[in-house]
Amino acid sequence: MVLKVLVFLVLVLVSAVVVESQQLTFNDDVLGLIFFKAGLKDPTAKLQSWSADDNDPCNWMGVKCDPTTYRVTELHLDGLSLSGHVGRGLLRLPFLQVLSLSKNNLTGTINSELSRIGSLRVIDLSGNSLSGSIPDDFFTQCGSLRSISFARNNLTGELPASLSSCSTLVAVNFSSNQISGQLPSEIWYLRSLQSLDMSGNLLEGEIPEGIGNLYDLRQINLGNNRFSGRLPGDIGSCSHLKSVDFSDNYFYGSLPDSMRKLGTCSSISLGGNSLRGQVPDWIGELTSLESLDLSANNFSGKVPSSLGNLQLLRELNLSMNQFTGALPESMANCYNLLAIDVSQNLLTGNVPSWMFKMGVQGALISGNKLMGNVKSPSLASTVPSYQGLRMLDLSSNALSGEIPSDLGVLSSLLFFNMSRNHLFGSIPASIGELKATQVIDLSHNLLNGSIPSEIEGAVSLKELRLQRNFLSGKIPTQIVKCSSLTVLILSRNNLSGSIPTAISNLSNLQYVDLSLNDFTGSLPKELANLSQLMFFNISHNHLHGELPLGGFFNTIPTSSILGNPSLCGSVVNRSCPAVHPKPIVLNPNSSDSISGSSPNHHRKKIVLSISALIAIGAAAFIVIGVVAITVLNIHVRSSMSRAPAALTLSGGEDFSCSPNNDPNYGKLVMFSGDADFVAGAHALLNKDCEIGRGGFGVVYRTILRDGRSVAIKKLTVSSLIKSQDEFEREVKRLGKIRHHNLVALEGYYWTPSLQLLIYEFVSNDSLYKHLHEPDRSCPSWRQRFNIILDCSGEPKVGDFGLARLLPTLDRCVLSSKIQSALGYMAPEFACKTVKITEKSDVYGFGVLVLEVITGKKPVEYMEDDVVVLCEMVRGALEDGKVEECVDGRLRSNFPTEEAIPVIKLGLICASQVPSNRPDMEEVVNILELIQCPSEGQEELE
Repeated sequence: MVLKVLVFLVLVLVSAVVVESQQLTFNDDVLGLIFFKAGLKDPTAKLQSWSADDNDPCNWMGVKCDPTTYRVTELHLDGLSLSGHVGRGLLRLPFLQVLSLSKNNLTGTINSELSRIGSLRVIDLSGNSLSGSIPDDFFTQCGSLRSISFARNNLTGELPASLSSCSTLVAVNFSSNQISGQLPSEIWYLRSLQSLDMSGNLLEGEIPEGIGNLYDLRQINLGNNRFSGRLPGDIGSCSHLKSVDFSDNYFYGSLPDSMRKLGTCSSISLGGNSLRGQVPDWIGELTSLESLDLSANNFSGKVPSSLGNLQLLRELNLSMNQFTGALPESMANCYNLLAIDVSQNLLTGNVPSWMFKMGVQGALISGNKLMGNVKSPSLASTVPSYQGLRMLDLSSNALSGEIPSDLGVLSSLLFFNMSRNHLFGSIPASIGELKATQVIDLSHNLLNGSIPSEIEGAVSLKELRLQRNFLSGKIPTQIVKCSSLTVLILSRNNLSGSIPTAISNLSNLQYVDLSLNDFTGSLPKELANLSQLMFFNISHNHLHGELPLGGFFNTIPTSSILGNPSLCGSVVNRSCPAVHPKPIVLNPNSSDSISGSSPNHHRKKIVLSISALIAIGAAAFIVIGVVAITVLNIHVRSSMSRAPAALTLSGGEDFSCSPNNDPNYGKLVMFSGDADFVAGAHALLNKDCEIGRGGFGVVYRTILRDGRSVAIKKLTVSSLIKSQDEFEREVKRLGKIRHHNLVALEGYYWTPSLQLLIYEFVSNDSLYKHLHEPDRSCPSWRQRFNIILDCSGEPKVGDFGLARLLPTLDRCVLSSKIQSALGYMAPEFACKTVKITEKSDVYGFGVLVLEVITGKKPVEYMEDDVVVLCEMVRGALEDGKVEECVDGRLRSNFPTEEAIPVIKLGLICASQVPSNRPDMEEVVNILELIQCPSEGQEELE
């Protein structure tokens, strides 16, 4: 009995000791985890269960314990939006085997002490924001570490040499960082390595020899680095390789012969290098291949027929090489092929029929030299084979014939592109059976006929591109059923009729181009409700009426509405005519007695009454006309009677309009209002009133009776002026031109010895003063682009069209009188018998562009040299120093993506050959493209 009591007491004591020991253990792990948590931010409260009052961490979020020792062995906190740093609290977890903190927002550097947790086997800190370099001593005491991943961080520096001392490593992933330097040759000492991923870094140099020592290597990815040289010649010794990726580097040479030993490899990606030569026939011996990518290299010759042996092949990419000939018929044996891309090569022949007898889902054969008729054989002959096809791109070939009429068999097609071929005929009605198709591109062909109304069946359509064909007819209203449409490009066709209001119901539309067609009528006002619209081009049609108000149309670029002279609205600076209600015309013969008359008699009375009204209206119009003419004659005679004292010049010279004199002598004409000058008989062209001198004359400022200032230009090239009749005809034509960027011509004065032009007065000085006078503030880049001159901030061009007043030149006219315009004058001015055209103005505009950008005068006269601006800029462009031409006062505070294209445009405009200069309409379009590239495209091609 005493013995039993003693045994019981011993058991109680032992149990107490064990319990106390476990509590101490729990407290130690709890302390480490709480300490680790203190360095974190937990915005979603995922670690709410971690409490210092709980002695059992095994039930905490992301924590796993050994079931026998109750010690923490694994920590999984992936994707919890945690931020902060990896603290030293983890060092208090001596039995931790797995540390996985991926896909968080952890920052700071890598703690080198982590590797001293001797039990750690897996470290995964991928997908964070860790920075700095990997500590040199991180791998010196790696214990039993087998897998480590620092992928997708911001690590820099070189790979530590200690990496080779961690012989237990099986998987290493440092991808998607900014690690630089060369790949250390010692890395091939990791004989247990099965997976190595260094892709997406800045590693460079050649791959060191020795990769063949990694007999157990299964996957290697060195893609998207800066490696150069040849592919490793001993890679074939890695006989267990399943995946090889050396893509997007600078490797050159041919494929190493040892690669033919990779019989178990399922994926080879070598795209984006400079590999060359023919693809060897032994490629067909790699029968385990499921994916082969040789794209964007310099491979040439024919596609090897041995590819037909790769019956497991699912993806083949041979695009952007120099392959020739036809695709081998043996590839019909690749029964599992899902995607094939052979675009951008030099392939010839017909579209291979075997491609559509398999379960291919994506076929890209664009940019080759394929020929033949696409309609034969009919698609219907291979209906079952098309059920899985998702993408078909046959663009940019030389295919001809009509589009097959049985498109409905492509029921699963998502992307359909046959653009840039020689297809003709009409678009088949079966296009409406492509119910799953999202993109249809048939642009740049020879298609005619109308857009079929059956297009309404393509309910998933997002992009429809039919530009540059010969389509006619109207836009079908049924297109409204394509409610997902975002892009509609129908430009450069022969479409006609009005733009249907139904388009305004396509609420997802972002890009619409209907330019260069024959559309008529007015634009539906409801188009302003398209809230997603970013581009809408209706230029060069025959539209009229007011532009829609609101939304995108408040800021629509002028280039998108050009070539529609009857459009009006604030955007085009053209007011719309007022719409008056039609007058109510009552039949004077209508009375109660008419109700009993016959219908024919009633109709006759209505006709007679309308005829009578027309006759009365015509008579009234004639009377009003006679009265108006009489009043005008009286007004003209009254004006002539007070004209003799209308204009007196300094020096006492009097140019009157007295009827006693020659009627062609001293003729003063104002296009609007009377020439009632405040100066009266005083010196009108007094030296004190002079405000400037130019190539065509001297400019004076004077004031009218109504307080309005005008500028009077006294022409100094009288000997070159045309006859009076031609002079007046040209001046009156110029007087009709009204544009907010042109100085308006208000009137003129003519005598054989003196010609005056009367302009509106523009304040705020000239562009010359803003650019070249030292006391002026330097215009900013944006001011230069907009050329702010007058008080409203809009540029004004003076002397517009004055070159047309000069006759065809039969001698050199570069006299001293027009030296100030020398730099702006086109070369043809100095040539004999050359007709001056609008292209001469384009030249002057080009010089002006260069002057605005560089801040330099068109011609600089030095002591021993003459510097011509165009020649200087053109030389800088050829030397690759065009940025140095921009005005130094801007101190590089300008966007080069705008400045350089503008300089190039200026040089093109200032071409020596007139025919090489663009039209001003083209210049405007280009400038809008430069300033707003997202809105300025004519079409998406």
